Parts: sequence; structure tokens; C-alpha cells
Amino acid sequence: MPQQADSIQCMKVVVYSHDADTRAQVRLAIGRRPAMDVPDAEIIEVATEPALWRLLHAGGADVMVLDGEAQPAGGMGVCRQAKDEIYNCPPVLLIIGRRDDGWLATWSRADAVTSHPIEPVTLAHAVAGLMRERAAVTG
Repeated sequence: MPQQADSIQCMKVVVYSHDADTRAQVRLAIGRRPAMDVPDAEIIEVATEPALWRLLHAGGADVMVLDGEAQPAGGMGVCRQAKDEIYNCPPVLLIIGRRDDGWLATWSRADAVTSHPIEPVTLAHAVAGLMRERAAVTG
């Protein structure tokens, strides 16, 4: 049974990047709760594409943060594939290498975009927006 949006205690935020430093920057930017009006964030770090797909197919994500520069499978391609294959795909924040790559993020069907270097306040704001969106859909 779906939970009501106002009763959600915690949301699973999946952070995908092969780079441990990038994952750590994202985790620190999101913190325990990226905004006062959203649930706590349970951060799940994923370093490989196969692990990400296992998690997604098991329904283990409410929001995803994908590194567009991840290797060997970049977040842009992973985002597009997830939007095609995962029923009720979680909203995605895509971290792109350059602001000029925004058109690629559009192709990938990302719900929100930010760029490297990671700006913590901007990233937290974007994740909070996606958490609100997900709560409205699942509520």
C-alpha cells in the first residue's frame, strides 16, 4: 500500500558514480535531509552499473543522482535506459561535466541537471525538489 506523502519518514536516494570522491561530495551536499519540508534521505552509494540495475529492478530507489562522467557507463545513458525500462522510474538528477552538455541531459530525459564542480547548495535544492516530486507521485 502506498504511503501518504506527509507520512513518508525516509526516502532512498541512490548516488551512482565510479568516483568515490564524487559520491562523497554528493552525500555531503544532500546531508541527512536536504530541506526541512522533505523526509530524511537514506543515501545509497553505487559504484557500478550492474549494482545500480539490481537496485533499480528491486525497487530500491526513490530518487537517483547519476554522474554523467561515470565510467565505464555514464549517467546519461543509464538515465535514458532507466526511463525506458523501469516502470515508475524514480526522478533523476544528472551531474554533467560542463554546462554546455545540458542538451545531452535533455536527451537522457533527466528530471534535473547540475554540473561539475558540485555546488552543494544547488545540488541539495535539486534533490529536495525531486524528493517532493516523488512524494507527490507515490502519495
